[in-house]
Amino acid sequence: MAGNVQTVGRSGRRGRRHAMSEINVTPFVDVMLVLLIVFMVTAPLLTAGVPVDLPKTRAQPLGQDREPLSVTVKRDGKVYLQNTAVGEDELVAKLTAIAANGYDQRIFVRGDKAVDYGRVMEVMGILSAAGFTHIGLVTDVAKPKPEKE
Repeated sequence: MAGNVQTVGRSGRRGRRHAMSEINVTPFVDVMLVLLIVFMVTAPLLTAGVPVDLPKTRAQPLGQDREPLSVTVKRDGKVYLQNTAVGEDELVAKLTAIAANGYDQRIFVRGDKAVDYGRVMEVMGILSAAGFTHIGLVTDVAKPKPEKE
């Protein structure tokens, strides 16, 4: 006849060995801390561009699905495409060559707050006349003013 066979474990108790139900999270925590440090070091390096003093507004930032092209007007009136200085006559040609999706490419115009407003509008007019329709102005978020007591 067949009978039940029981095993005797190291502890001397009869029965089956149970699986360990605890999860070791130490390797997971170690990997997360390394990733945190890597992202903290690289994040400031990702914001590269031509340094300008942008005006402040209270508008909320726009959500974006891909990296837009950036046209910058510095304090002295010079125009930059991304990080490269360009002349007004070659700006449209370079933008058209760079824009992967034709005239639907999003273009952000960044103007130093000390530059003449008319100069920024001239650059926006050049872009608009060339057929670019998704043009936006970039500003910094204004910090709330402390209330007087």
